[in-house]
This record gives sequence, structure tokens and C-alpha cells, in this order.
Amino acid sequence: MAEKKANKANQDKQLSFIREILSGNIITEEIILKNLGYISFVTILTVFYIGNRFHAEKITRETARIMSEVKDLRAESIATSAALMDASRQSEVIKQIKERGMDLEELKTPPYKLLVNKK
Repeated sequence: MAEKKANKANQDKQLSFIREILSGNIITEEIILKNLGYISFVTILTVFYIGNRFHAEKITRETARIMSEVKDLRAESIATSAALMDASRQSEVIKQIKERGMDLEELKTPPYKLLVNKK
């Protein structure tokens, strides 16, 4: 019998607590009013924490996008460099000159220096 009364009293306390929360009376209690500064501080910290997380996720997405772009540009750079090396070979240069009809010839002898005596 005593257990039923204790159980019923416990349920009444829970219901009254829920009623106070829903009605807004809990905000006017002395404990809440005393700790209002702390509650505000914790709320502000929580907002900053959430904002920081969103900012970090944005930076992570941007970093991944830039890394992908750098990878693509590196591949393009290597391809362009290979094409330039291929086009600048001596045999390719001679072939291009003949295709364009230019009147140039390949040197058969190596170049030499002209020395001038300064007096």
C-alpha cells in the first residue's frame, strides 16, 4: 500500500513538472533565474560550435573540389608537355617546315664561333 502511494506521488511529480514546462512557469523559478547567465553562455557556445562545424564542412568540400581540379590540371599539363616535346623534336620541325613550304634547310655542319680580336 505504501508503495502504491509512493508510486502515485512520483507520477504526480512528473506530471506537474511536465505541466510547468509546458505552461512556462519553470522559467520563472529561482534556480533557472539564478543560472540564466550560465544557460545563455552554454547556448551561445552551442551556436558557435554548430556554426564552426558547418564552416569546417564547407572548407572540406572546397578543398576536395580544388584537389580534384589540381589533379585534372596536372594531367592536362603533362599531356601538353608531352605534345610540346614531341613537336619540338628535330625530325618533327623538319617535317613541319616541308609541309608549310618554307625554303629552309637543315645544317649539315655544326655551327662555329667567330672570334674577334679587340684592340
